[in-house]
Amino acid sequence: MEAKDAKSRILKAGARIVLEKGYCDTGLAEVLEAAKVPKGSFYFHFKSKEDFGLQLVDTFAGTLKAARDSVLRDESLTCLERIREMFRRQTELFRKHGFKGGCPIGNLSQEMGDRSPLFRKKLKQVFGELRADLAGQLCLAREKGEMNEALDPEETADFILSSWQGALLQMKVAQSTAPFDVFDRMIFERLLRPFPGKNKKTIINNQLLILNC
Repeated sequence: MEAKDAKSRILKAGARIVLEKGYCDTGLAEVLEAAKVPKGSFYFHFKSKEDFGLQLVDTFAGTLKAARDSVLRDESLTCLERIREMFRRQTELFRKHGFKGGCPIGNLSQEMGDRSPLFRKKLKQVFGELRADLAGQLCLAREKGEMNEALDPEETADFILSSWQGALLQMKVAQSTAPFDVFDRMIFERLLRPFPGKNKKTIINNQLLILNC
C-alpha cells in the first residue's frame, strides 16, 4: 500500500466516523480498522490525534469548498440564486442522510472551539474563507441591484452563516427541513430583497426633502 493512499484512507474513514460520532468519541483504533491500515501507518502521517483532527478539518474544508465553488461559479444563476442554491443543496443532502452529521466545521466548532487553541485557529480560518466567498457574492449582488444595497456584504455574510448554523441545529432536533424553510424565506425573500422601486439614493433624497420642509 502506498503511503499517500494509506493517509487518504485514514482521513476518509476518519471523516465519516467523526461526522457521525464527533471528534472526542472517535477512537484511533476504530479509524484504523475502518481504513484497514496498521497502527504504524497512522503515526507515519500524523503526530497525534490532534494533528489528525487538524488535518481532518482541512479535508472537510476542501470538500465543502469544492461543493461551494460548483454552485458559486454557475453563470446561469444570479448571485443570490447561487447562494440560495448552495444552501438548498446542503439541506437536501442533510435530509437524505436522515438529518445526521450536518456541517462538519460547525460540529467541530461546537465540540473543540473552546478546548483547543489549535482547533480554534484552524476553524476560524475555515469560517473566514467561507465568509469571504459569501461576502464576495453579496458584493456582486449589490453592485447588480439584486439585493438591498443598504446592507454591508461582510456583516450580512456573518449573519447568514450564523443563521444557517442555527437552522442546522434545529433541523437535527426537528428531523425536518422546516427550519431551513424559515431560514430560506427570511434571508432571500425578506432580508436581501431590495426595496421595491427604491434605492439608497432615493431614500436619502426623500429624507433631505423632509428636513427642508
